[in-house]
Amino acid sequence: MPSQTARPRAVFLDIDGTYADHGLAPDAHVDAVRTARGLGHLVFVCTGRPLSMVPGHILDAGFDGTITGAGARVEVDGEVLRDQRFEPDLGALIVETLDAHGAAYILEAPEALHGRTGVDQRLREVLGPIFAGRPRHDGVLSTDVDPLEDILGPMQYSDDLRSTSYAKISVFDSTVPLRRLMDKLGPGVGLIPSSLSALGDRAGEIFMAGTHKAVGIQVVEARLGLHRADIVAIGDSANDIEMLEYAGVGIAVEGGHPAVLAVADRTTAGPAGAGVALAFADLGLLG
Repeated sequence: MPSQTARPRAVFLDIDGTYADHGLAPDAHVDAVRTARGLGHLVFVCTGRPLSMVPGHILDAGFDGTITGAGARVEVDGEVLRDQRFEPDLGALIVETLDAHGAAYILEAPEALHGRTGVDQRLREVLGPIFAGRPRHDGVLSTDVDPLEDILGPMQYSDDLRSTSYAKISVFDSTVPLRRLMDKLGPGVGLIPSSLSALGDRAGEIFMAGTHKAVGIQVVEARLGLHRADIVAIGDSANDIEMLEYAGVGIAVEGGHPAVLAVADRTTAGPAGAGVALAFADLGLLG
């Protein structure tokens, strides 16, 4: 049971840049999740990644549920509570627009990632240099986790993706800044910068307007009868803004997106500094 100084909390953790760095979670974070849950707290993954791109080595820490696709899908105790996708006509329009502008993108669904034939080579060219600087632990470059394989592993390829069912799109490269394409797509679509800031304005995440991580948290809150004041959210990127605003305690990762830092109640270190473990300790979640 939780200690007398720490009432039961429900913690929602972003993955990239928060719980893990380039797909690698430090041991201190894994231990913190397991310890907190052992003391009666609830811990959930709350990520922009689709479920198909959340590797087993992340989930192996043990979580009470997952919010994936930035709120599009919610699963608690093995039950899917939400699974929202783009309407077929709008989904096809987005694909046609991206193809017309030579974009390198993936369509994200819980069961798989979808890309045009040959996009894997473009992703290797664009992302390879970024992922080459993977995190070091104790001064040794980690070779156990290949973040590019988190993307390419669950990929399915086709020459025509217009009929694909999906919930979100990650664009890694485009011939024009993505903001220029938004007017063509209408009010049902939103855009946020890529969590890989080095990719610039020709990359980003296209999502269903009105769908964000706080929506997913509210689904969990309603199902489990949580109190908003007992909800903790930790994140670093633009798609974490709403969940930090909604949580009773919103914690931003130092050096994160300025808008995330602006809405946070407090900050913590990044994965290299075991920031999730530090935040758990500060909140009294580790006993």
